[in-house]
Amino acid sequence: MTVPPDTPGPDGPLHVVVAPMRSRDLKAVMRIEDAIFDEPWSKRLFEEELAQRTSRAYRAAWVGDRLVGYAGQMSVDDEAHVNNIGVDPTWQGRRLGTVLLCDLVRTALARGSAHLTLEVLVGNEPAIAMYRRFGMAPVGVRPNYYPNGGDALIMWVRDIDTGEYAERLSAVEASLTPGVTVERRA
Repeated sequence: MTVPPDTPGPDGPLHVVVAPMRSRDLKAVMRIEDAIFDEPWSKRLFEEELAQRTSRAYRAAWVGDRLVGYAGQMSVDDEAHVNNIGVDPTWQGRRLGTVLLCDLVRTALARGSAHLTLEVLVGNEPAIAMYRRFGMAPVGVRPNYYPNGGDALIMWVRDIDTGEYAERLSAVEASLTPGVTVERRA
């Protein structure tokens, strides 16, 4: 992993700003998308998703003036479906995926969601471990879900709108500190 110059070391403090993704962010988003996925989404698909403001929420993570990650979700009734989470390869391993998923849960709650779901590539153990910290559990498999033929593990967490889940989310957020501070912008 190559850490960009002028950034804190892996064990140093990190200030992350998470804000709504904008069309002007797509050049940086596409750079990350192309670097981390064999079958990346197209810029046009991101543009179409961003245009659906009432049913979609896309967020970007920034360290200084560099976009280092992004995440998006779709809302249907009282369910939020995580569409994607991507972190720049040079910034992976610094808990940015956790930062982004915390933000998505907070965004889902603000939109009235009670449940959260996603698909993840079977065998993507780092991602699956992160999702489990959020209380997500496997409920099934979608065979040949990904363009490369990979199977998807379907994961769910229900009742994210309860006090019990609020405690879990607070504990996950607290586990980020003191190394990571997060500023959420609407």
